[in-house]
Amino acid sequence: MTTLASYTAHFWSSAELGANSIIFLNLTGAMLLGFLVGYERSYHGRAAGMRTYGLVCMASAALVVIAGYPDFWFGARSLAPVALDPSRTIQGIVTGIGFLGAGVIMKEGFSISGLTTAASLWASSAIGILVGVGFYAAAILLAFLSAACMIWVYKLEAWLPARQAISIAMQFREGFIANEAAIRKLALERGYEVASGTITISLKEGRTEWRFVAVALNRKSANPISALSEEMSKFEGLVSYQLAHARN
Repeated sequence: MTTLASYTAHFWSSAELGANSIIFLNLTGAMLLGFLVGYERSYHGRAAGMRTYGLVCMASAALVVIAGYPDFWFGARSLAPVALDPSRTIQGIVTGIGFLGAGVIMKEGFSISGLTTAASLWASSAIGILVGVGFYAAAILLAFLSAACMIWVYKLEAWLPARQAISIAMQFREGFIANEAAIRKLALERGYEVASGTITISLKEGRTEWRFVAVALNRKSANPISALSEEMSKFEGLVSYQLAHARN
């Protein structure tokens, strides 16, 4: 008759402890690499920080690495052989991270934020997967590349020629009729052009509201958003307005 002591002894056998040690090292390494990628997000005050990235990377590694040790499941006392397809485990991880990434993406008007955080979370899960399957050098490289991309690429973007975009909402007084040609002319005089296909017009409590995106002709000639705000407060017929950088 199998006693409780003899049954639990299987979970503490040398082979079982060896497998657990390898898994432990994988999880620890994945967590540290996740911290590395998440530090940049945490430093910039994003919702997802080091804890989120460490958990995502570590959990991804855990799900993959346990698929490599089916013979040690249940204290190596499984009644039937376990047939696993690690690629299906990876597929499930990628799908789950997709839902997590969707939760950090926010859209307000023409501005979309959280895309970089969502993409870096996806990269963090890929780092965990690489650790789980044993590609440690590739995982370390991907972690450093991901961190470098988020820390330094924005400086490269600032150095390269670019055209900033501003999301504009204008509400006119009741009975005032706005003219599209006049709005486009005002934008051009201040170094911007109204992006085609972005104009939306709505009516709220008898007041017409225009929303559109203005794109700078070039970085040097475009007025800063603060100067635009001062000028718009003097526009005829304008009751309220909102300016925001059209991020994505």
